[in-house]
Amino acid sequence: MSKTIKIEPNLQFVKELQEVGGADLKKCYQCATCSVACPMSPADNPYPRKEMVWAQWGLKDKLVNDIDIWLCHNCGTCSELCPRGAKPGDLLAALRNMTYRKLVKPAIIGEWMSSPKHLPILAGIPMAIFAFIWMIRAALVGTFFPLTEDGKIVYGNLFPGDFTIDPLFGLVAIFVAICFGLGVKNMIDGFKANVTETFVIGYKKPTLKDAIIATIKYDVLQHSRFKNCVDSPADEERVKGHQILFYGFVACAIVTSIVAVAHWGGKVIPLLAPVGHTPMPLWHPVKILANVGAVLLVTGLTLLTRRRLNSDTKKSVSNYYDWYLLGVIWVVTLTGIGAQIFRLAGVAPLAFFTYYLHLVSIFMLIAYLPWSKLGHLVYRTTALIYARYIGRLPIDEKLIEDDKIFVI
Repeated sequence: MSKTIKIEPNLQFVKELQEVGGADLKKCYQCATCSVACPMSPADNPYPRKEMVWAQWGLKDKLVNDIDIWLCHNCGTCSELCPRGAKPGDLLAALRNMTYRKLVKPAIIGEWMSSPKHLPILAGIPMAIFAFIWMIRAALVGTFFPLTEDGKIVYGNLFPGDFTIDPLFGLVAIFVAICFGLGVKNMIDGFKANVTETFVIGYKKPTLKDAIIATIKYDVLQHSRFKNCVDSPADEERVKGHQILFYGFVACAIVTSIVAVAHWGGKVIPLLAPVGHTPMPLWHPVKILANVGAVLLVTGLTLLTRRRLNSDTKKSVSNYYDWYLLGVIWVVTLTGIGAQIFRLAGVAPLAFFTYYLHLVSIFMLIAYLPWSKLGHLVYRTTALIYARYIGRLPIDEKLIEDDKIFVI
């Protein structure tokens, strides 16, 4: 005797989903071409076919707790081959965008991130904060563009790290870490309630440590899954651009960490202080690493931006989340480079204003991270680790190492 299941569609969810990138979902007629074509879809309950019908039915709870929306790397093959033009890849991207908005509170930030009409609010908050600091400091030092006694530009004279930049960004970092922690907890709770273990024959369940190490080694550092989603030169450019951009961020994160540790550690261990003292000469190893990171960021951004501008709309359509992220990273990168150039050139008004915009853009990149597309650095990594741990993997990606099976 069959079991009757009562379905209660959430029509508002369907409407919101269509607004953030799932406009063509109703064209799907369940032919399953998308699931067959996807190189990453598991054999058991493959995606994105089931997500298409869930979305049509408005099954919000199933979709927001669906691990598969994070396992998709949006190569666009499913959308390209769809005979009805339903764009399953765009639907999964839209679902991720919806999840960014709803995964963690305060939900109002997620709402602001969803539409360009809220951009003045997102930019206005840090602009007001740093403009206030600028005015207070200008009143104290007697000028909006303070120089050292020998006429050099030092940004710390206007925005002192000890009691403006470091405390502010320190609080922002704590806020973001707490939000990510809550978001990851919500994700895992949802996975536990909705995702079952699906180990294939011959697959040994890894420990959590094994799953974390394998994910970091293969998926994050080597971009192995991205490389499995390549079937055209444009896809290769996407993988290359994403990986170059990632390592540009890594280089800049290392530089920031060295400067912060040396500065604050130097208050306890004086020998550390000179290591992170800014501004640094161009020949300083940390400065060299910073400039290498800037070059990597520009290169990665150029590749990814060019790909989006030239992308085939039949395969994938860029949305506001995509362009917001690229735009903010471009501003962070160009203002960082510009602040260095104008400082070295001694053009004080341009230098200080460019540095002000740099601080604003960094705030926008970091403070809103749990609700932006860049949040996938944490959320997708969490999902990939969980998928390895429960065995939800493409069968043809197994690798045996020391009697343990990992995925590459």
